[in-house]
Amino acid sequence: MHTRRIGETTVSAIGLGGMPMSIEGRPDEQRSIATIHAALEAGVTLIDTADAYHTFADEVGHNESLIARALASYGGDTSDVLVATKGGHLRPGDGTWTVDGSPKHLKQACEASLKRLGVEAVGLYQFHRPDPKVPYEDSIGALRDLLDEGKIRQAGISNASTKQIHQANEILGGRLASVQNQFSPRFRTSEPELELCAVLGLAFLPWSPLGGISHAGDLGSRFGAFAEVGAAHGVSPQQVCLAWMLAKAPVVIPIPGSSRPETIRDSVAAADLVLSAEEFGRLDAA
Repeated sequence: MHTRRIGETTVSAIGLGGMPMSIEGRPDEQRSIATIHAALEAGVTLIDTADAYHTFADEVGHNESLIARALASYGGDTSDVLVATKGGHLRPGDGTWTVDGSPKHLKQACEASLKRLGVEAVGLYQFHRPDPKVPYEDSIGALRDLLDEGKIRQAGISNASTKQIHQANEILGGRLASVQNQFSPRFRTSEPELELCAVLGLAFLPWSPLGGISHAGDLGSRFGAFAEVGAAHGVSPQQVCLAWMLAKAPVVIPIPGSSRPETIRDSVAAADLVLSAEEFGRLDAA
């Protein structure tokens, strides 16, 4: 597995997004565990989760607990696996998403995540989404305190603007490790944030990197260049999509969501796909 960096930590160039295993339409736990184990077997050492990845109001942290059980039941060494979680987003159980970026909530949420993950310090803790009711500097101040207290080893932000990236890095004293924004072939409005991360040396973690498209045919029909390049290489359009992202900058680490062993294996293979300059240009312009 090719590797990249999140702050001081080396991780696989392709990570695993855990959300599909815990929200609406989730599979049974046996298949989810098999998916996580397949990712580990393929060399994945970055798993992204959040306390808000759950369906019902009484199961906050469902995905974190699931990942902890999968790691505990895996037969191999998991000491190099970075579990990145997030706080500040909430799901009241009616299908909606709300936010609470107050320092009090973020610190309580981090403590709860520590217990569910069974760790002394969260490897990467990310502020999930800005709360318009709370000054951004107050929310990031909570991450700074968690860093200083040793509750988290690295701090990241999600759904952030370029201004917020600069602001967070300043508040954290240059210790911002990562930015997780939506980015995919059909959602490219985070291009400025990606470019800024490349300049600052911050890991950029695209969430929903396949644009929420689950079937190869759908991706190929809407973005023909990805299907055509995939056909030329004998691989899926999803692999091409992830390889295109990896080629955009050395700080990019896609975290495709998966709930099937075969899909994460296919995604991981993207790290070995080398695109020509002409292919990259076609995809970038698609």
